[in-house]
Amino acid sequence: MSAQADFVPLNLCVLTVSDTRTPDTDASGDFLVLALGEAGHALHDREIVRDDIYAIRAIVSRWIADPKAHGILVTGGTGFTGRDATPEAIRPLLDKEMPGFGEMFRALSFEEIGTSTMQSRAFAGLANGTFVFCLPGSTSACRTAWDKLLKAQLDARTKPCNLAGLMPRLGER
Repeated sequence: MSAQADFVPLNLCVLTVSDTRTPDTDASGDFLVLALGEAGHALHDREIVRDDIYAIRAIVSRWIADPKAHGILVTGGTGFTGRDATPEAIRPLLDKEMPGFGEMFRALSFEEIGTSTMQSRAFAGLANGTFVFCLPGSTSACRTAWDKLLKAQLDARTKPCNLAGLMPRLGER
């Protein structure tokens, strides 16, 4: 019988993409910070940025280049309005996409909001050994993503496999 893996706390960054949210009104960012802390992870950095491709990309690029950052949780900018630009900002930075994340998120979200979930462009991937998860801006969507997908996959004890357990192998060539 193999020994159970130990919990590995990760350093996670939280980025809220919004033209209107402030540190006092960022409920989605607050939820993610609270949830990751309750799960035993550390908040490595947190910012709010306007809906601007290059401003988003600059912050995420800085975190991707930081070897101490294990993951990035982005909330906002994944819809269809003219200002929603998170996928366009971040996809070019990814080394690999994780299609299963967006597929699973929308399947779970369908149970909560019905066909409105088809408007979500939530996605995830890997950049320079850093996990990047892009979530809708609503607190309920962040809760769905965290509670039903991310919490387990960022926990090295989740069986049969998890993203945290892959970290030592992400740099293999």
